[in-house]
Amino acid sequence: MASTLTPLQQYQLNVDKLRQSPYMEYPAHVHMETLSLCTAACNFCPYPTLNRIGTKMSDALIHKIITELKDIPPQLPFQLSPFKVNEPFLDTRLFDILDTVNRELPNASLTLTSNASPITAKNLARLSQIEKIGYLWISFNDHREAEYEATMKLPYKRTIERLDMIHQALATGKFTSRVVLSRVGDNSPVDLEFQRWVQQKYPLFQTSIFQRGGWIGQVKDLQLNVPVPNVGCVRWFDLSITSTGSVAHCCMDGKAEWTIGNVNDQHVLEIYNTPLYKEVRQYAITRMDAEPCNQCTFL
Repeated sequence: MASTLTPLQQYQLNVDKLRQSPYMEYPAHVHMETLSLCTAACNFCPYPTLNRIGTKMSDALIHKIITELKDIPPQLPFQLSPFKVNEPFLDTRLFDILDTVNRELPNASLTLTSNASPITAKNLARLSQIEKIGYLWISFNDHREAEYEATMKLPYKRTIERLDMIHQALATGKFTSRVVLSRVGDNSPVDLEFQRWVQQKYPLFQTSIFQRGGWIGQVKDLQLNVPVPNVGCVRWFDLSITSTGSVAHCCMDGKAEWTIGNVNDQHVLEIYNTPLYKEVRQYAITRMDAEPCNQCTFL
């Protein structure tokens, strides 16, 4: 039987289900930004204006975070993404980190988002040896060359070469994880054109039109002209760790202006359950009841 719920009602239902789950006490998704560098300079992203560009999380802090995440009950699955506002494949330690997570956190599903520029044949071969890759998400954003380069500030032809290589690896079975090619949508006809282009050129890739986020006003001149939805937020059940150790309020707090703790001197689960942050998960009926959530249009 088809659901009669609207998309916003279904979204709120998902928030309510999380409130009744063990994720009230333990994060459903952990972002860990190990190196604040990116090859792109997307016009919808706060990365170019971050004050932590170039910051490298220490090996000791990475070890501390992974060790403390072992306190999540082993039967409770969660998602771990070794990035936040950065390109994960620029960190030469990435594959060692992924191996460590596989070994130490068997309940963690690894998810990666990349612009594909640093995914060389060598890196793809190494990634194919990593277990429990939930997906490789590639932020591509425009199938048209001029528009792509204007948006991403990356050479289009090089990215196409990377995509060709990844698609061929899927076709030959050399890479078996789910690959998603995504576009940050603008509600124009180009969104559908992008999906059709991907389906025709790269049929083994999935496609996603990803909602444009407002980054809580942290991207200058980014005007969305959409209302803040009167629902809760599933990202209240995430933990978003920057390379400095500061924990941002959420994924949209790219500049970590609304920090909830610091993993350098606090246990990760202590931060997740800090009273003010937990009260939002527990008691905020919708995002209108919490800051900075009452400024955020992201779903």
